[in-house]
Amino acid sequence: MSATYHPVIHIVDDDAAVREALCALLGSVHLPARAHATPEDFLAAAGPDMAGCLLLDVRMPGMGGLELQRLLPEHGITLPVIIITGHGDVPMAVRAMKAGAVDFIEKPFNDQDLLDRIQAALATDAEAHRQRAERREATRRLGQLTAREQEILALLVSGQPSKKIAAALGISERTVDVHRYNIMHKSGTRTLAELIQIWGLLHPGAPPETPTP
Repeated sequence: MSATYHPVIHIVDDDAAVREALCALLGSVHLPARAHATPEDFLAAAGPDMAGCLLLDVRMPGMGGLELQRLLPEHGITLPVIIITGHGDVPMAVRAMKAGAVDFIEKPFNDQDLLDRIQAALATDAEAHRQRAERREATRRLGQLTAREQEILALLVSGQPSKKIAAALGISERTVDVHRYNIMHKSGTRTLAELIQIWGLLHPGAPPETPTP
């Protein structure tokens, strides 16, 4: 895990004995945990961009696990969800998986099996945090560009050479090259490949053509 990534495993279960046992298990392997008796308690303590994962009992009085899971996006919570379920609740756990949970485990569970699933969820969350941090940094860098530089950037990453960009915008090729220099300087990139990589972070699913150097 990254030195800047500080996960907490949040436990939401109405059974105090289960909460205590899970906290003790996680503490034995030095994983920070926080227990919540109800989904409402969790939401009151939760915030956007939390790090870690969520161990969620599927069946609780009042708001159940599936309902809480549906509410997470509204609160900006992206924690991976591991559903804790009794044997009779497996169909509910399957629905939770289809709704985005990363895993489920039946009670009574094997301690090492649960820890392995938690570690997998934390790895998923750490990668998601890394990607979000990269996108925030890309937004910061490219947000410094002027409207004209943004326009030229879009043409650069689509594979257009300076001569064609100049003709398309009705400016000189030298002016394009000056803008290109400024774009590279403001974005902190040294090559067009690096610039394309940053641009791609903010435009997933739309890879540009490989430009002519």
